[in-house]
Amino acid sequence: MAKVHEQITDELRAWIEQQRLFFVASAPLTADGHINLSPKGHDCLRVLDAHTVGYLDLTGSGNETSAHILENGRLTLMWCAFEGAPRILRLFGRGEVVLRDTPRWAALAPHFPLASDVGARQIVLNHVERVQTSCGFAVPLFTYEGERDALRKWSAVKGEAGVSAYWEEKNVQSIDGLPTPLGQHISSEA
Repeated sequence: MAKVHEQITDELRAWIEQQRLFFVASAPLTADGHINLSPKGHDCLRVLDAHTVGYLDLTGSGNETSAHILENGRLTLMWCAFEGAPRILRLFGRGEVVLRDTPRWAALAPHFPLASDVGARQIVLNHVERVQTSCGFAVPLFTYEGERDALRKWSAVKGEAGVSAYWEEKNVQSIDGLPTPLGQHISSEA
């Protein structure tokens, strides 16, 4: 049974902080556009207040969430309990992308231990409008073994110039051709 909460409660915040995996969902406005659903790991998410969650977005092969936020703002984050009592939590809201080398980044980066990593691409904020929990009875139990280090190693080997070149090649627009804030920032610097 689904339950709607007025905000992220202290109990929900503590539960979020214990989870090792969450999912980010966004979509373009066009009916034939691609819906994006991305898993996120590492120690990259913070509950900033009762209505704001942020995560450090590391380099990826695409930048769909960022493009969808720029187009329409819709963003949902979801957690599933893979151990302990069953639960699913969804935070529906309006997204905001914060790019590196901006005053906003400087203010938010101290919340995220990996913000100084070469592959730290942007911070994504979710200004939460609806907090909803549900049972999660059908979610299987899994045992956590650890984080993969492949992405962070890849970024370190590429270095700052290599990662920047990768962003210019792969992260300036969505697979549907929508611009991303990163792409707009790169264009304005050129």
